[in-house]
Amino acid sequence: MVSLTPRAERLLKALIEQYIADGLPVGSRTLVKQAGLEFSPATVRNIMSDLEELGLIRSPHTSAGRVPTERGYRFFVNTLLAVKPLNTEDVASLEDRFLADQDPQQLIESVSGLLSQVTRLAGVVRVPRRAGAGFLQLDFLRLSASRVLVILVTQDGQVMNRVIHPKRPYSPAELQQAANVFNSAYAGRSLEEVRRSLVAALQRDSEDMQNILRSAVEMAHQVFAGEERGESPLYVSGESNLFAFPELSDTEKLRRLFDAFTAKQDLLHLLDQSMVSQGVQIFIGAESGYEALESCSVVTAPYEVDGQIVGTVGVIGPKRMSYDRVISIVDVTARLLSGALSHGQPS
Repeated sequence: MVSLTPRAERLLKALIEQYIADGLPVGSRTLVKQAGLEFSPATVRNIMSDLEELGLIRSPHTSAGRVPTERGYRFFVNTLLAVKPLNTEDVASLEDRFLADQDPQQLIESVSGLLSQVTRLAGVVRVPRRAGAGFLQLDFLRLSASRVLVILVTQDGQVMNRVIHPKRPYSPAELQQAANVFNSAYAGRSLEEVRRSLVAALQRDSEDMQNILRSAVEMAHQVFAGEERGESPLYVSGESNLFAFPELSDTEKLRRLFDAFTAKQDLLHLLDQSMVSQGVQIFIGAESGYEALESCSVVTAPYEVDGQIVGTVGVIGPKRMSYDRVISIVDVTARLLSGALSHGQPS
């Protein structure tokens, strides 16, 4: 863990806040003039040089100023950030959007639009699956060396089919064994339990897990993370807001990002990870694990129905987003949605 002097912390905080505000590399003179630091320009330059050696800031080739690195943002969020509670007016404005007589499904679907409007970033919401439906069995059928048909049957008789592309070819015998092992481990549990168990299992060290069970878990996760019965499990709104940020305007970056918005698979997996943890989660750049999101930060929080986590809300934007405000908005929105779904009114 990086340890900084109080002066270095003040300077790093001021630099990141200045960069978040205008998106321009920050020079020592700018810090002294605009951030109100009582240090001399020479002292600021020396501290900035130390921060650069620690990997917390860097100097773009085209400028003498510095910008934060992902490591710098992470130190800022973990150590220096003071999250601002929303004022009474902002909370009241959000509460007005959670009407007691609104259809729950429509309410959930509208949250991504609400988040994008309030933050001027992209809003996302992970829609709950039929948490009450019990899992009966899963079958894997080999279609070709690179394609497997997965058939999921619930205890209420619903059947879901999905074609997946496993990491390696499987023989019919291997697929049958994988299905038998998986069904023995998960039969009788709710779909929501199974899905959350799969995410947790994939995050754990797999050395003590049978190879065939790990294969089954990996293939099954592709089904549970995908769309079910033609209904989108993920809503994204406000993608066009991201055009306003120069650091995201690179054509290739935008193409990868919008491909992720369209395919949704990577976003679903990321939001599923958030459901395993409690409270607000922040993924900065490469921390998400997905190339398409390397230039972005994602702030998420799970929401509940009667005490059970069923979905996630979140915001996607540039790494220089206003974390102090966005974190509060995402947290309050998740709490209001939980209250509206559980009790018919915000809590």
